[in-house]
Amino acid sequence: MTVAYVALGSNLGDSRRYLGEAIEAMARLPSTRVTARSRLYRTPPWGMLEQPPFLNAAVRLDTGLAAGELLDALLAIERAAGRTREGERWGPRTLDLDLLHMEGVRMADARLTLPHPRIGERAFVLLPLADLAPELDLPGQGKVAELLAALDHSGCEALP
Repeated sequence: MTVAYVALGSNLGDSRRYLGEAIEAMARLPSTRVTARSRLYRTPPWGMLEQPPFLNAAVRLDTGLAAGELLDALLAIERAAGRTREGERWGPRTLDLDLLHMEGVRMADARLTLPHPRIGERAFVLLPLADLAPELDLPGQGKVAELLAALDHSGCEALP
């Protein structure tokens, strides 16, 4: 089993429901268990600013799936939630699942780069990830808590 971290985001429709259903769907993947989940955060949009705020979270998985298999499964969960990839790159979406890191896996190909190359730029990723693994050392980037401390995360709030 490999430890993997997945970021979740949504800003269209019933975002809480989309995130909850995505976590349940990840728990049903073959050879996979959700071992921890972060708090839920409301965060301002990133990239394309003229859109609703996002709800963000992160989960830690134990998985027997290879990185490509896990990515395919995450994309299928997005599609089941009505996610389409047409339109603005950082535009609104029902569900966004990003494979952030897999323990012991470093890769970069046309489909997937691990660890995710832009984790350190995004408070909406680091806040929930810090709930799960503040001391996680991301190869080539640094520790999650240190990366988060270097970012402005004003406008982000943990939700009950």
